[in-house]
Amino acid sequence: MNDDEQLFSQEMAGVQPIPGDKRVVYLKNSGHSAAKIAKDTPDDGPENPFTTGFLDILPCDEPLEYKQAGIQQGVLDKLRAGKYPLEASINLLRKPVEQCRQELFSFFLASQSHNLRTLLVIHGRGRHDESHANIVRSYVAKWLKQLDEVQAFSVAIQKDGGAGACYIALKKTAQARQENWERHAKRSR
Repeated sequence: MNDDEQLFSQEMAGVQPIPGDKRVVYLKNSGHSAAKIAKDTPDDGPENPFTTGFLDILPCDEPLEYKQAGIQQGVLDKLRAGKYPLEASINLLRKPVEQCRQELFSFFLASQSHNLRTLLVIHGRGRHDESHANIVRSYVAKWLKQLDEVQAFSVAIQKDGGAGACYIALKKTAQARQENWERHAKRSR
């Protein structure tokens, strides 16, 4: 060990790392806290369908965009323009792929259980196709396409993260559809 490393080690001897386990940040005050969501989400829930096998790496300059068959182009356009109010977000920056896989699936289950529809995933943006951020970005695109509940996703606008983030539009849950039907059925009587 040289003198600089020894001096650095002496100076950093009593330093404790800052805990950073904030996985979900809610953008609107809906009474949901990260601790409550973690408590409400069952540990023995559905098995994570996300795989980390073969991956087609997306070029850095190719924007993330997807819509299921039957979804109108206007929905994707509004999502891309950031017109839907964001209800929750998750930050996957600088995390290993396996941790991203687990956290994204947990976030997705928690969002569904709380009837959230518009989400923001911050995955990062790499400068090169082989960069870690672009690998995570490519996996996020692959994983989101595997979920039937994802109607569409698109690159975020600049103020929400630009090419380093994406918006996700989820389908309404059966409960939300029922509530919506009941609300509108009362008007027609």
